[in-house]
Order: sequence, then C-alpha cells, then structure tokens
Amino acid sequence: MTSPKTEIYFATRKAASAHVYIIKGTGRVRINNVPAEMIVHESAREAILAPLDIAGDARKKVDISVRVKGGGFMGQAGASATGISRALIGWTKSRREPRNHPLTKTAREDLRKRIGDFDKYLISGDARRKEPKKFGGPGARRRKQKSYR
Repeated sequence: MTSPKTEIYFATRKAASAHVYIIKGTGRVRINNVPAEMIVHESAREAILAPLDIAGDARKKVDISVRVKGGGFMGQAGASATGISRALIGWTKSRREPRNHPLTKTAREDLRKRIGDFDKYLISGDARRKEPKKFGGPGARRRKQKSYR
C-alpha cells in the first residue's frame, strides 16, 4: 500500500510564515502539531478555521498540518488562513481527472469559487504588504542638505 501524496503550500503575513501540508484524510487540522480546537486565542482560531468553514463538506475529506513561525499570534493566524485557502485551492486544481480524488470535478470548482468569492486576499495574499524599493530612489539614510540660496 502506498502512502497518499502530500502537497505543500506556503504563505506569509507580516513577519509570520506558514507551511501547509494537505493530504487526503479524515478532517484533522493541526497547527504546529497542536489540534486547531486547542488554540488558546479564540480570534486567532476563528481566523485560521475561516477557509475550512467555507469549504464545508470538503473539510472532512482532507488532513491539514500547518507549520508556522515568526511574528505574533494574529500574524501567524493570518498566514495560516492564507496557506490553508491556497492549499484547498491548489488541492482542487488538476490538469486531468484524478482517479482517487475524494471530490468530484463540480465540487472542486464550486469550492474554488466559494473561497474566491469570500476573500480574494486569502488566495493571492495581502495587498497591504510593503512595496519593494525602487532602483535609483533615495536610500534609507538620506541626509538633509542645506539650501545655498
């Protein structure tokens, strides 16, 4: 008997980074090897489980394990939620019809649409992240120059 294929997805939020492992299973969700139901902060728990609440019935057909580090607890919750939604979206995509996928093709398309309609930032990332420095622009230690008029 072969072991089911594990897929890995990555997400960040502020200073937190999350690696999400998704596999065909029974509906277990673990964050840093702790069941999601045992997370102390209720607001963080709700943020993490939001994509799974949207998934509905598909939640019971996958096991999700999240490894998250860095940042505060809400940054970690945001990174975990983004990673879980990306994992669910990626897990439902396929170039051809897989034989042993637990969801039908129409159910996978419906799940992708529901997550995309709920929050576009869960899939693509946070639009508020910092814009990279432009080439030729002022540096971090720009000094004020006196005007010689």
